[in-house]
Amino acid sequence: MVETFVQSTDDVVAFLRDQHNLIKDLFEEVLHASGSKARETAFVELRQLLAVHETAEEMVVHPRARNDGAAGDAVVDARLREEHDAKQQLSKLESLDIASDEFITELTAFREAVLEHAEREETEEFTTLRRDLDEDELKSLAAAVRAAEAIAPTRPHPGVESAKLNFAVGPFASMLDRARDAIGAALR
Repeated sequence: MVETFVQSTDDVVAFLRDQHNLIKDLFEEVLHASGSKARETAFVELRQLLAVHETAEEMVVHPRARNDGAAGDAVVDARLREEHDAKQQLSKLESLDIASDEFITELTAFREAVLEHAEREETEEFTTLRRDLDEDELKSLAAAVRAAEAIAPTRPHPGVESAKLNFAVGPFASMLDRARDAIGAALR
């Protein structure tokens, strides 16, 4: 399982930005891997981090960002559409031959979409959180994000983008994903 706690921080915004940076680094690792095995290992780590990171945002961060009224709703709705599309793209990537040119082409396009999504989160959502929350609230959200990531699915599940669906479906999906990951790791 990927190590999602990139830095010890009690600030949810710093924690999530650090994860965005790790995601960027993992894309580079996948794209510049020396061989199929190294690419597969890096891709599995990237896939797992993306899945748990987005789930935690859907369960914790987006609901809090909605507190900014209609503007918050519009921002979150746009991010959820992007996350749905990303889960579909990630599912497609999982089905491709990791050594193929098609995989690299699709991953490159996916990388651009994910990095644009992260930039929008940082400028639209994270800025609002930083403005509206005090130190204790930032700390509380960071703890909630880490807890959500600990139980989050490790694979994409398109259609499960709301907090309610993540709470309802997430634990079961997580159990199946983590079992599948363990079996896959044992077979590599």
